[in-house]
Amino acid sequence: MEPILTQDGTPTLFHPVYGEAYHPRQGALLQARRLYLEKTLTHLHPAPRVLEVGLGLLVNFRVTLESALRRGVRLRYLAVEREPLPPELLAKARLPLSRAEEVFEELLRGWPGERFSGPWGELRVVFGDVRDAPLPRGWATAVYLDPFSPRVNPEPWSLSVLQRLRGALRLGGRLATYSAQRAFRLALKEAGFALHRVPGVGKREWTVGIAAKVPRG
Repeated sequence: MEPILTQDGTPTLFHPVYGEAYHPRQGALLQARRLYLEKTLTHLHPAPRVLEVGLGLLVNFRVTLESALRRGVRLRYLAVEREPLPPELLAKARLPLSRAEEVFEELLRGWPGERFSGPWGELRVVFGDVRDAPLPRGWATAVYLDPFSPRVNPEPWSLSVLQRLRGALRLGGRLATYSAQRAFRLALKEAGFALHRVPGVGKREWTVGIAAKVPRG
């Protein structure tokens, strides 16, 4: 896989098995900021705890870390990644984020690792399938749901996984994703989320779910 520049000048990769890129052509950085960081209100949270499904090129993590560093808050980040990319590919995906890129350099030296920490906060990575990955209950302030699309990778979008993500999210916390698929949205509501449609970039809508009900079990 070789890096492909998106329209905002930041790189992504095309996955030959899934037949999809890791990020939209409109911009990897743009989506990370406008959708995941801002639509979950993580850019305003005084003590953000983010759970991400689909770590990929660590773009969402780095954008979130940059925000936390600029605000002087510690970031706690838990990611579930089934297919980690090798460090040599990650090293090709540089971003114009001066503070977060310094931390990224440190991470690459220990990648793939299950835990990284420093004055900036902590990143924990669970390498495996989100369907049976250990998730802390009521821990996250935000969920970034960013695997490949439901069409080619249906498992992370299933009701059972969404219920697990709702259980990991605090009441009132937000889940954000690029998908607007109808079946996924119906499952999101059934899992205990209040559904919100928000304008997308490069597509008509994105999806935000707010943890509105106490999860069962």
